[in-house]
Amino acid sequence: MAHLKHQLPMLRSVYHGLTKSEQRIADYIMEHADKIMDETIPELAGHTKSSEITVSRFCKKLGFSGLQGLKIALAAELASEGDERYQDIYPEDSYEMLAGKVFQNITDGLQDTLKLLDFQAIGQAVECLVKARRIAVYGFGNSATVCRDIETRFLRFGLVVQAYADDHQQVTSASLLTPEDVVIAVSHTGATIDLLETIKIAKSTGAKIIVITSYAQSSLAKMADISLTGMGREVHYRSEAVASRLIHMAITDILYTGIAMKMPDRYWKNIRRMRTVIAEKRL
Repeated sequence: MAHLKHQLPMLRSVYHGLTKSEQRIADYIMEHADKIMDETIPELAGHTKSSEITVSRFCKKLGFSGLQGLKIALAAELASEGDERYQDIYPEDSYEMLAGKVFQNITDGLQDTLKLLDFQAIGQAVECLVKARRIAVYGFGNSATVCRDIETRFLRFGLVVQAYADDHQQVTSASLLTPEDVVIAVSHTGATIDLLETIKIAKSTGAKIIVITSYAQSSLAKMADISLTGMGREVHYRSEAVASRLIHMAITDILYTGIAMKMPDRYWKNIRRMRTVIAEKRL
């Protein structure tokens, strides 16, 4: 994706799942977001060297019935965008500048994610997790750190939860799931072949699939029963995948807090017991 005037979260989250002609439309909108409000489908098609059918398909792929719905959503994003832009990091930056840019980009990524999240899907995910017989968590690389965090935190509810970062363990675990079980799959790109194979096996058992990813149109997201999308800002010297790790952890924090709200008595009872045991290990 080119360096564009407007880094609109709604478009960035689906960008890599678009065809080349659809990406041209997305690029044009991000470069000319202010002008797009006055354009018709034929005008947009002409400016992007696309057909009117392609423009209509593009709008529907983003979840809108037509161009008017897309314009309304774009207007809302532009109104909240203000003068914020992601900030690249350069070799001559001081550590004070470095820290400021890193923190600002994390903040911007979280705000972007607020615009992308489907809160009805969050509620559905919490309901599934509360009722689950057991929870299997799958991810590789940077995503594996998110998975381990999920395992550590969800244990506090007394839930049966285990994270797997090895592909052989993942497929073994997936093959033994049942319709009473829930999978949480975490992947920045949503395109890791081994993870897709694991989820294919898990789906065949009838287990519910919750996906946390950066790309709403990724292969993994399309396999999900519930897909939660959030992504960090692109920054030089710091890969987008690393930035998105923090965003994905924030999404799991929402799920964690949602579960705690569903079972407050059990949560606080377990927290007290946990703190008592941990206190005995301190000097």
